[in-house]
Amino acid sequence: MHHHGARGRSTVGIVCAVVCLATTGPLAEDWPQWRGVDRDAVWRDTGIVDRFADDGLVVKWRTPVRGGFAGPAVADGRVFVLDYQETPGSRTMDGHERLLALDEESGAVLWTAEWPAAYRNIQYKFAIGPRATPAVDGDRVYILGASGMLSCFDTATGDLVWRVDTAEQYGVTVPVFGVSQSPLVEGDHLIALLGGEPDAMVVAFDKATGTEAWRAIETNSEAGYSSPIVIDAGGVRQLIVWYPAGVTSLDPATGDLWWQHDFPVPSGYTIGTPVRQGPYLLVTHGENGGLMLALNPDRPAARLLWEGANPNRTDRPPQRTLLSTPVVAGDAIYGLSSYGEFRGVDARSGSRLWSTERLVPEERWANSYLVRNGDRWFVVVETGELVIARFTPSGYEEVDRTLLLTPTTRTQGGASGRWDDRGVLWAHPAFANRHVVARNDAEVVRVSLAAEDYD
Repeated sequence: MHHHGARGRSTVGIVCAVVCLATTGPLAEDWPQWRGVDRDAVWRDTGIVDRFADDGLVVKWRTPVRGGFAGPAVADGRVFVLDYQETPGSRTMDGHERLLALDEESGAVLWTAEWPAAYRNIQYKFAIGPRATPAVDGDRVYILGASGMLSCFDTATGDLVWRVDTAEQYGVTVPVFGVSQSPLVEGDHLIALLGGEPDAMVVAFDKATGTEAWRAIETNSEAGYSSPIVIDAGGVRQLIVWYPAGVTSLDPATGDLWWQHDFPVPSGYTIGTPVRQGPYLLVTHGENGGLMLALNPDRPAARLLWEGANPNRTDRPPQRTLLSTPVVAGDAIYGLSSYGEFRGVDARSGSRLWSTERLVPEERWANSYLVRNGDRWFVVVETGELVIARFTPSGYEEVDRTLLLTPTTRTQGGASGRWDDRGVLWAHPAFANRHVVARNDAEVVRVSLAAEDYD
């Protein structure tokens, strides 16, 4: 993908990148939104460790926070984290969501903003906190709370710029696992996958004022949990939205339809983010396996390469991932099945190349976050470990692993099938400025991955 100047990127980051390149020093950039600068889980920093030190990672700071699944965003020297505090004694699952701005270097709290949030519609074991990663754009930060509160704050002061209660104003039904789709800044718009009634599955707001700019797609299914992406393909910008009725491509400037492909997911559990690499566009799901489309290079269109149906949910098709977004590199897919099997799959056919159980313990609903750095991947496993690995069509090579952050969330049963006997780290960390910023339900930590900190 090519980049358009400063879109979605901080000017500080650009200046730093230019200066760093000019002095041939290490490259460092922010992580201003879900899955990084381009939402593709690519981390471009250089000067990163080859292996982990025997005595573990260098922790720069730890700052206490409350519960939340929302990963941090890092931009312009600030770390933004969302959390939630249930009102003591509340029988209706009411509380307050909160946005914290921390100093990137010290972890000091710069400001906080709080607002009421009702979690009574969210499955109670998951009523821990917000899900969606903040999106930072210049002097604004945008957040979408687990009960649908969409807010824009000033990054320096924490002042509220605008707010839309999507449940009230768009008839959004809060899904059973909470509103989880990270909002997206594109051009003059903030775009959110909402599932608003009757014709506002996707809504674009004027990012400065919060006024609706356009709405698109009839809401004839749930909204699901997947975050949208914007890609350059077929000579245009395409907003790719995956929701339980299918995959749709829209013009992000107008909301007009480019193309659409039906791919029904009866449960509504569209969770992973669409993955684009070269001509490939992939979504993956437990019930229906994977859907692989080939993007047309000449015009905004896509054709089906393959899809893996899994009607009885028992045959574990090779592309079956549920919580964890896979990656595509070259002509191969690498991803974690929802049973904890890590696989290489041929992107052209969907057939399995290899599988391994070395990455994570084999557990139902296994999760991990895969982030590419050069020719290797940094994988944050739900056990709280950070793994350096290489994936190739011929197999899995593990370079090293170490503890990043102890999991605190207990939402899932272990191999015994009981709930609450396995802790999981289910918030996607940010890889920014040669550090990783991670959070659980107790603290945010900033940990160095810069080679110079381990010499």
